[in-house]
Amino acid sequence: MIEKIIVIKSANGLHARPAGIFAKKAIEFESAITVKSAKGSANAKSIMSIMSLGIDQGAEITIVAEGADESIAVNELTKILEA
Repeated sequence: MIEKIIVIKSANGLHARPAGIFAKKAIEFESAITVKSAKGSANAKSIMSIMSLGIDQGAEITIVAEGADESIAVNELTKILEA
């Protein structure tokens, strides 16, 4: 299992479009991937689940991946959020 903490820098937080891009990328990986925030946790492969967290700018989230491609998954998903 790998975890990485990220601070959301986007002025709009993790709203519909970036959540969709994030979830679409997460689906490409075999690993189970979860997004955790102060408001709870969500399946990273579900846009609705991610959006239910209401992640705003400045929020700290943790990406947790467990599986065969966990390292690659966390690195790729981090790039999306930092772009």
